[in-house]
Amino acid sequence: MWSLFHHQADIGVRGSGTTVAQAFEQAALAMTAVITEPKGVRANECVVVDCDAPDLELLLADWLNALVYEMATRHLLFGRFEVEIDGTRLRGRAWGEPVDVRRHQPAVEVKGATYTALEVREDQPGRWRAQCVVDV
Repeated sequence: MWSLFHHQADIGVRGSGTTVAQAFEQAALAMTAVITEPKGVRANECVVVDCDAPDLELLLADWLNALVYEMATRHLLFGRFEVEIDGTRLRGRAWGEPVDVRRHQPAVEVKGATYTALEVREDQPGRWRAQCVVDV
């Protein structure tokens, strides 16, 4: 499950799931939701993203920033994600399509994930949360 939250005047993205990987996938969907409705993005192209960081919080920021980079350089939006995490190494796949301004009606451009409100934790057994504020 993904959601957006407000932190002062900023927009935050939050993902939750039964595993860290699911929480990261949902955080990525939340980031797409800042831009457009994720369900309206077709899964036509797959991009592979590999990240490695010292801890899970920085891994989340790296994952989201790698997606921002792929969106910006390939002019894509992503609506489906698959993440595998081994320790602090991530291998992810993002499926999407080229931006169609008329159909997607992008609200903003996400410039990056920040360390503000950055958190990855198990709220209760089997319930993970991954969140941070994004710069728009």
